Amino acid sequence: MNTPKKTLRGIVPPMITPLIDTDTLDTKGVENLVEHLIKGGVSGIFILGTTGEAQHLSVKIKTELIKKTCVCVNGRVPVLVGITDTSVYESIKLAEVAAEYKAEAVVAAPPYYFALGQPELIEYYTLLADKCSLPLYLYNMPSHTKTMIEPGTVMALSKHKNVIGLKDSSANGVYFCKLLSMFKDQPEFELFVGPEEMMASVVLMGASGGVSGGANVYPEIFVDVYNAAANKNVDKTIELQNKMMLVSQELYGIGRFGSSYIKGIKTALSLKGICSDFLAQPFNLFKDPEKEKVKIAVEKLDKLLK
Repeated sequence: MNTPKKTLRGIVPPMITPLIDTDTLDTKGVENLVEHLIKGGVSGIFILGTTGEAQHLSVKIKTELIKKTCVCVNGRVPVLVGITDTSVYESIKLAEVAAEYKAEAVVAAPPYYFALGQPELIEYYTLLADKCSLPLYLYNMPSHTKTMIEPGTVMALSKHKNVIGLKDSSANGVYFCKLLSMFKDQPEFELFVGPEEMMASVVLMGASGGVSGGANVYPEIFVDVYNAAANKNVDKTIELQNKMMLVSQELYGIGRFGSSYIKGIKTALSLKGICSDFLAQPFNLFKDPEKEKVKIAVEKLDKLLK
C-alpha cells in the first residue's frame, strides 16, 4: 500500500465544488480557487466532502473535479478525495480514479441511510482499506450518516496499515479530546477537526489541524490561527481566534436552511470573482436579499481580516 510522503499537518480546506449547473463543472472556477487556497498557505486540499456537495454530484462531475483539481495543484500540496457512498464498491471505484490522477489519500464517512453497528463499521472500513491503493482517512460525521465512529472502533481500525487518520465533524469536544488522549503516543495517526470554531483549542492539545470551511474564502486567517496554536503561542492564538470567529458569525447565519453555510461560502467566493455561486440540486441559490447580506458581510470581513 502507498503511504503519504510525510505526516500531514495544518489547514486542509474542504473545497467547495465550483459549478455552472448541477452537472457542469466550473473549470475556471476550480483553477481560480486552487490558486487562491495555495496562495493562502493551506497544507492540503480536500475535495468531495460535505462542503463540496459530494452526495449531490454525478460520477461524471466527481471524476472531472478530481482530475481538474489534481492537475491544477500539480503536486504543490496533497489532495485528499472524498469517496463516501452507500455502496462500498462505488467508493472503491472513486478511489481508483483518485489514485489515477495522483491524489494523496482518500476520505470516507460511514455509508448513510441505515445506522451501522460498530462491528459492521470495522468490517466495512477494513474492506475499503484493503481494496484502496491510497491511504484512507476515516470521516466521523454522525449528524449526516446517523453513525458515530466510536473511539474504540477508531483505535481498532488504526491498526490497519492503510488507515492513517480521522476527520471528526461531530462537534463533540469530549469525543475528540478522548481521541487525542488515546493517540498521544501515536502522532503518526492524524486527527483533524471539522468545526472551525474548535480548531485552535484542539491544535493546542496536539491535533493535526483543521478541515475548515471558511478557509475557502479566507485561508490566511485560518493558517495563521493554526500556526499560532501549533507553536503553543496562546496569546497570539486567542487574538487570532477572535478574528477567525468572525467568518462563521458573519457568513454562516444568512438564510434559513442547513445549506446556508455552503451558500454563504459560495456567494462570498462569487463576489470575490473566484468562481460561480451555483449549488447542485436539490439546493438552490441565495436570492437577491440574501446575496446583499453576504456582500455586506464580505465587505466587513475584508476590512477586519487584513
